[in-house]
Amino acid sequence: MNLSEFSMYDGLGLAKLVKDKEITPTELVELSLKGIEKINPTLNAVWNVLAETAEREIQKGFPDGPFHGVPFLIKELVLHAANVPVNMGSRLGKGFTAPEDSELMKRFRQAGLVLVGTTTTPEFGYSFTTEAVFYDPTHNPWDPKRSTGGSSGGSAAAVAAGITPIAHANDGAGSIRVPAACNGLVGLKPTRGRVPVGPDYSEPVNGLGLEFALTKSVRDTAALLDAVSGPDIGCYAWAERPQRPFFEQLFDKPRKLKIAWRKDPLYDVPVSEECIHALKETVRLCEELGHELVEDSPKINVEEFLGATFTIWAAFVNETVKTVAELMDRVPSVDNLEQANWVTYLYGEKLKASDLLKALDVNNRVSRAVGQFFTKYDVLLSPTTPCPPWLLGELNSNAKGMDAKTWFTDMFRYGPFTCLFNTTGQPAISLPLGWSNAGLPIGMHFAGRYGDEATLLQLAKQLEEARPWRGRLPKIHVSKV
Repeated sequence: MNLSEFSMYDGLGLAKLVKDKEITPTELVELSLKGIEKINPTLNAVWNVLAETAEREIQKGFPDGPFHGVPFLIKELVLHAANVPVNMGSRLGKGFTAPEDSELMKRFRQAGLVLVGTTTTPEFGYSFTTEAVFYDPTHNPWDPKRSTGGSSGGSAAAVAAGITPIAHANDGAGSIRVPAACNGLVGLKPTRGRVPVGPDYSEPVNGLGLEFALTKSVRDTAALLDAVSGPDIGCYAWAERPQRPFFEQLFDKPRKLKIAWRKDPLYDVPVSEECIHALKETVRLCEELGHELVEDSPKINVEEFLGATFTIWAAFVNETVKTVAELMDRVPSVDNLEQANWVTYLYGEKLKASDLLKALDVNNRVSRAVGQFFTKYDVLLSPTTPCPPWLLGELNSNAKGMDAKTWFTDMFRYGPFTCLFNTTGQPAISLPLGWSNAGLPIGMHFAGRYGDEATLLQLAKQLEEARPWRGRLPKIHVSKV
């Protein structure tokens, strides 16, 4: 098998080749490492290459899970693997390692995935572009002058470019779904409590943060969700298990869904004509598939919502900086923090416990209102981002003179469709169903009822079959070197 052949398979496809003894895990890892060698100097998506670690894993043997022998990458944030540096995109956190796997990392290993490297992230994940000072910018494989999105931009670029078929990602405001949209991938944010975040976290970003992955295919997403979901010991809360595996439900006869759709974002951000065109084409496609489409959207107090979200993120950044500084025996300063996180850290110092409690109360009201909306609809459709992938440098987390509120406002311009569902905890998925005039991917965003990933995945499979995206390859891809 050569690199071009390797890159055409999804994770389950590669695992089947291993099961049928057509290729070995060692050979798959070697191909993935070759892909990193060939194109990562251009992309800057993989930070730490773990060739020896991967080979040791293979030699000692690993579980016969659904992705047995498939190469895999982890984002350098939240999740951690034993003794593997997780720098968090920050000079303050440089060199941090944990002595053991987090629970989700254990489950990725149980699924048969083989860790070959770590991927870039913005500092502490607090950006919708992956341009940390610590790593330098990560480049979009569709157009290297453009952003990969954030905060899982390194993982997204690596999967889109064919380095691995799956990579770990997480999402506190859209950080799985925005990079999926920018890189032409499937990006599911699961229901809050579906995928474990322990033992070091109970609810990252006060429940806004979720863990999962980016993939090339809907079936990989469903199979991986089955493999890693479920409560871990002592967890704070969890989503009820489905009666049947998500993967199995993919093959049920699709039912007619009532789908609301919206072209206007939650708050006042312009949406490009190309994204609106892709949305309308998706609405027509859903109608052709037999679904009922209605233009409608939930009504919430947007000013209260944004104020609460800002407070929660500021509290999270403040506590993260303090924790990392203590772990690394360093003093936070402008020399080891980017401007955005430095000023947010300082802002967080002024917050009171009552400020956070008021923000959580707002989130309760928002969740109740949105939940009521979903008693009328199965799914809400919108663009994932307000524009196709934007140019690197447009969103600068290290701009001098910036204050905390300015950064929050500027950054959240890129997530006006995604962030609501971090507050409500509902599942949401981005699918690469649109394309700009320049050939850049445009994601379509589907949110479902709390706990109902099955409906989203069934709809996603329908759309994947009706408008396949696997044949579209970016400019920078392992098959082209």
